[in-house]
Amino acid sequence: MLPVRSVAASVEFYRKLGFGVERRNDDWAWAMLRFDECRLMLDQSINLHPEAPRQSVLYLYPEDVVEYHQQARRNGLDVPDLDVTFYGLTEFRIDDPDGNRLWIGQDRSTGT
Repeated sequence: MLPVRSVAASVEFYRKLGFGVERRNDDWAWAMLRFDECRLMLDQSINLHPEAPRQSVLYLYPEDVVEYHQQARRNGLDVPDLDVTFYGLTEFRIDDPDGNRLWIGQDRSTGT
């Protein structure tokens, strides 16, 4: 569960990454998002310090990081070029609207 300043803004951001809304309750300022088997909860009500920088890092492993990277760009996200890390993953890194870090990668040698 990620504390967010705005459920609406966060839902819009994560939709551009391919997540859909599984459940949402605007009265609670809460949403459950899903992308295949990955679920992510967003909650505005637990955000006690909305201006504090976030320290979370989520690692996402799409089936095809190259296609996923292109999809994120087509959906209007400003994402950096793909890079190969020292540990061998092809990845890119972005922040969500609340400063949560998303590392999105794939081991291209094995496809995972």
